[in-house]
Amino acid sequence: MTIGELARTTGCGIETIRYYEHEGLLPKPGRTSGNFRRYRQEHAELLSFIRHCRSLDMALNEIRILLRFRSAPYENCGEVNALLDTHICHVEERIAELQNLEGQLRALRDKCGSGRTGGALWDFARTW
Repeated sequence: MTIGELARTTGCGIETIRYYEHEGLLPKPGRTSGNFRRYRQEHAELLSFIRHCRSLDMALNEIRILLRFRSAPYENCGEVNALLDTHICHVEERIAELQNLEGQLRALRDKCGSGRTGGALWDFARTW
């Protein structure tokens, strides 16, 4: 399949596909006699895996490790579990940050409910 077909099949942008190739996450595709890239089903499956990892907010280095273990299914899961535990801690930290953000936004909304919008916004800005 062409890069455009791969992009449509996976919902991934062409530039992103090229970037993942450049970063070594996707293997280089074969080429046609006209020097066009020719992707296989394996590329679509890998790209779907990468996209799923990215939707979980995983960094490219984390994905590299998971891809390595994906290609060695009989390896011990200890390193994968350690990576996932670290990522879970990162997610927990982000959740705490977002909860703090939510609290600040609710406080702003409550201040603006008093009927003095401009004053409430200035008061809110001073609390930072």
